[in-house]
Amino acid sequence: MKRYVKEFFHRGMLFAGFGPIILGVIYLVLQKTMPDFSLSGWEVCLSIASTYFLAFLQAGASVFPQIDHWSPLKSLLCHIATVYGAYVSCYLVNSWIPFRIEILLLFTAIFVASFLGIWLTIYLIVRGTRKTLNKKLN
Repeated sequence: MKRYVKEFFHRGMLFAGFGPIILGVIYLVLQKTMPDFSLSGWEVCLSIASTYFLAFLQAGASVFPQIDHWSPLKSLLCHIATVYGAYVSCYLVNSWIPFRIEILLLFTAIFVASFLGIWLTIYLIVRGTRKTLNKKLN
């Protein structure tokens, strides 16, 4: 397990820098579409820190499917819980979505549907690749 914790932090540190880059793109788009858009220094700092944290957790959570002694369901649940928690926290802290139950339910539904769609696609690709490789080995 120590190996996976180390890998979680390693992946998180490698890719966490993408959070502030994505944030910069979002702010650029907002500035272009809303001419009166402006931020305080605190808002910029909070946004950078929260997107860094988001990207760190998202990249680190990619280790869960590789923990051999975990079931695919356990990996899926840990992965989705970590990434969902990171996204919803980041979005709420930055007021990118309002803290209203109907908005959170809509966000959750879209997030879960997207997440499961991506997982299913990857699962089917890996399963197909595994079958092809097994045929070649036999």
